[in-house]
Amino acid sequence: MATASGVSAGPVLQLTSFCRVPGSRLLPRRAATGVPAGNFFAKRGLVYNRRSYHHFLPSKQRGGLQAAVLPVAPSILDDEEKRKQMAEDFGFTQIGEELPDSVTLKDVMDSLPKEVFEINDVKAWTSVLISVTSYALGLFFIAKSPWYLLPLAWAWTGTAVTGFFVIGHDCAHKSFSRNKLVEDIVGTLAFMPLIYPYEPWRFKHDRHHAKTNMLVEDTAWQPVWQKEIESSAFLRKAIIFGYGPIRPWMSIAHWLIWHFDLKKFRPNEVPRVKISLASVLAFMAIGWPLIILKSGLAGWFKFWFMPWMVYHFWMSTFTMVHHTAPHIPFKSSEEWNAAQAQLNGTVHCNYPQWIEILCHDINVHVPHHISPRIPSYNLRAAYDSIKQNWGKYVNEANWNWRLMKTILTRCHVYDKERYYVPFDELAPEESQPIKFLRKFMPDYA
Repeated sequence: MATASGVSAGPVLQLTSFCRVPGSRLLPRRAATGVPAGNFFAKRGLVYNRRSYHHFLPSKQRGGLQAAVLPVAPSILDDEEKRKQMAEDFGFTQIGEELPDSVTLKDVMDSLPKEVFEINDVKAWTSVLISVTSYALGLFFIAKSPWYLLPLAWAWTGTAVTGFFVIGHDCAHKSFSRNKLVEDIVGTLAFMPLIYPYEPWRFKHDRHHAKTNMLVEDTAWQPVWQKEIESSAFLRKAIIFGYGPIRPWMSIAHWLIWHFDLKKFRPNEVPRVKISLASVLAFMAIGWPLIILKSGLAGWFKFWFMPWMVYHFWMSTFTMVHHTAPHIPFKSSEEWNAAQAQLNGTVHCNYPQWIEILCHDINVHVPHHISPRIPSYNLRAAYDSIKQNWGKYVNEANWNWRLMKTILTRCHVYDKERYYVPFDELAPEESQPIKFLRKFMPDYA
């Protein structure tokens, strides 16, 4: 028997407001639906809406309650009704069952048709044509639009230039061309207008795929650690803003922190990193002055900066939607399971069709995490196969306000058992930005 605060272990326990099991947090009296207020003992499992879904067995005795620790009930993800309710609450269309530990990533890959891995040069260069044409059209819209239509022109142009990133993304994964030199050249050129260094991003992004949703190791979005928000008042406020209102642009901070510091790369990577940095600096040294010379600082703001901000909106949004939800855990290296992280821990999200076309189906992200060698133009065929063979394990959503609100207001500080704890639970007096979003963001799904 475990002990509760202030109570000795023994065959009969008098438990008051809370109970504790080894490795768990304190649980309030009404920790499970259908359990009456009173004293109980429980072994804790996954928490949804701050409620445990393991069994409780109160048994009245003279002077107190006899409590027995029951075997852990099946995960909440195995309960279809609970999954449907979670999907509704979080803004998903489907929350998948937990993938069995016995399933390996190779099992999932082997189920895919071989043709989805094939490189098609015509389709690859067609994606380049789509991006170049749509970007040129966007620049024309910006040049000709009155001031009140500029936001629409920026939205189109920034989304079109995000397509450049996806092309470079295919090049980095060796899924654009059979010629690796062509891939390096195209990838570098595609990233240049974004002033994104290609090789540094490639090296770090490969680690994201190898360690998806692994604590510390994943180079994409990580939960905040409690020690970070306790380290200083200034850092706490900055993190709360960064993971709250400005999170859709936090890829800018990620871009600065990860890709320009040579110390972050292995010695054998540094020469290629330097070439990419030189390419980016060349674009800034030549491209920016030419834009300013032709159209002034206002032109630089209109034609480059605002589309770049839209690009970072998509960069941040795609990344956090693909891997962030209250029911998707980050795990330590000891607990991490590759198949669960890539299939269960990646979200398929549908966007308006014009966004999916301009961004070359990067939103069809589950197959990309099953194998990064699948070209972007084959992602939909690969996902159809995954749905047929593994559909009950997949997480799906249509991009909506409730989904974004869930991420921005709930998915903050790492907790092993609850997965995430919102800032306004841990630092309520400094979490006004989160409370503002919770109150005023639309809740439409």
